Amino acid sequence: MPAVVLFCLLASCKKLIELPANPPNQLSANRVFSDSADIIAAISGVYSDFGLAYSYSPTFGSGAITIYAGLTADELVPGSNIYAAPPFYNNAILPDNTNNASMWSGGYRSIFDANICLQGISGSNAISAGLKRQLTGELKVTRAFCYFNMVNLWGAVPLITSTDYKTTQSLPRASADSVLLFIVSDLKDAVSNLTAKYPSAGRARPNLYVAQALLSKVYLYLGRYQEAIDAATAVIGAPGYSLATTLPEVFLTGSTEAIWQLPAVGNYYATPEAAAIIPYSTSSVPNYVLSPYLLNAFETDDRRKSNWTGFTTVDATNYYYPAKYKNTSPGQQPVEDYMFLRLADILLVRAEALAHGNKLTEALADLNLVRTRAGLAAVTTASQPAALDAIMHERQVELFCEWGNRWYDLKRTKTIDAVLGAEKTGWKPAAALYPVPTAERQANPFLTQNPGYN
Repeated sequence: MPAVVLFCLLASCKKLIELPANPPNQLSANRVFSDSADIIAAISGVYSDFGLAYSYSPTFGSGAITIYAGLTADELVPGSNIYAAPPFYNNAILPDNTNNASMWSGGYRSIFDANICLQGISGSNAISAGLKRQLTGELKVTRAFCYFNMVNLWGAVPLITSTDYKTTQSLPRASADSVLLFIVSDLKDAVSNLTAKYPSAGRARPNLYVAQALLSKVYLYLGRYQEAIDAATAVIGAPGYSLATTLPEVFLTGSTEAIWQLPAVGNYYATPEAAAIIPYSTSSVPNYVLSPYLLNAFETDDRRKSNWTGFTTVDATNYYYPAKYKNTSPGQQPVEDYMFLRLADILLVRAEALAHGNKLTEALADLNLVRTRAGLAAVTTASQPAALDAIMHERQVELFCEWGNRWYDLKRTKTIDAVLGAEKTGWKPAAALYPVPTAERQANPFLTQNPGYN
């Protein structure tokens, strides 16, 4: 593996683990994985693109999925961003779209970084067997998280587990089902390797429950409902997790609701999403505006609308925007962290899986925990379809503008054509998958294109 790649991976993690002053300008593979401190630093570097991007441009792990999937679904409409937003909002992404290509390459960059570290630590004698198991588990969670998002955005994608470019540069796309099963395998391995204790302060590095939380979502997507229930229950019943008492607490550092939450440590801002979404001033139109469909989905007196949205008035027009993250610069109080997985999501995963099993009393109990926190009355129904509809509605208003949840939910429930066909002019079913980037297909002739794209 190229030494420069390893050094870049190591050097990118300064915000999680401080490196010595004046580090060497390159590290050999043997050196990186023969010293325990360098190994830990390299592992931390895998997280460097997740919530820690050093520019205002959204990346795969730092806001791009939330923003672009929000536009292609029915959560966001273009505001002042008249360049990047319209192709996604209009579901007319061209194969040479640079933002689509950036997400693809960003996802594979993180996967490749994880593969480098998995390969390196497997042959290293510098750390104990216990630490090796822990780090292997963390890396497999991270790789699974990347593949989970990639398969939901593009469908079939190359399944890369090697660092050998001669092998990986000509891999065809693996079927979506095979990628999902690979994710399950990685997460089951992680569950067997990780412990309940977080490996470092806070909840930035995955523990056992991060693996089980993501596994519960994957099982739900696969229709393996009892396994989704079991994995979700392990997390929900674990000590240390509870719904935040109030909505403003949910995204703060130390949130009891956080399962996986990275520190917000951008050089010029707090979280990347706040930097990309919050208007620069009270007289500025936001880059991205909440859609009328989403605003109308909130019930009267839903506290989420008042707590998690903001608005600015420009030329007598109110523009609402997502405001789950409110800090636009480092050092603002209270401190916010960047959320990857949280308990409300997993409660709704279990509620949906229970409802599919016609266990409606238990399903509604989970649903109503989330609704009560939002200030809403409990849902009561003896109808399975009505219960499932209520759960999907709750996911829409609880998880809006978070990691593409709405976009993914519309696709996996096969409601996307009915919903977006009614809401968007010119909707075409082929738009449910993003195009494989042109540059990737030029580099790898074995990559096929998704239907509906040239």
